[in-house]
Amino acid sequence: MTTPATPMDTVTLERRITARPETVFGFFTDREKWLSWMGADGTFSFEPGGSYRTRVTGEDVASGRFLTVDPPARLVFTWGWEQGGPPVAAVSTRVEITLEPTDRGTLLHLIHSGLPTSEACEAHAEVWQHYVDRLALRAEGVNPGPDSWTHQPRV
Repeated sequence: MTTPATPMDTVTLERRITARPETVFGFFTDREKWLSWMGADGTFSFEPGGSYRTRVTGEDVASGRFLTVDPPARLVFTWGWEQGGPPVAAVSTRVEITLEPTDRGTLLHLIHSGLPTSEACEAHAEVWQHYVDRLALRAEGVNPGPDSWTHQPRV
């Protein structure tokens, strides 16, 4: 069976996490938990139509709106950079997270679509891999330590 190619404007990522979907979902809907794996500061309104604004790294600020909040299975939000970060306008792209229960925990699916260039896709693939790795450790009860990207701008 052939897997269809990923569109040029889309980043996809899967990660197995040894924690229940309810646990993993909590890291997307609680400010302190969110900031424990991604970001230095931020404001969040975790409800459909609610907005967020977070300083992810150095002076890089991302913002968007939550479109779907369906615990513990699905979260959809817009994403973009108000300042810094790869060149993607605030609220201009869409991130969909689905959490599938497995016998050993959760299979996280992340689809980030609407990215404007292949360079933006490459940069966001790196960003999401870095932060999903940190999320997995947090959800599994491990402290990943300080984020090496928090105090320095990403290139």
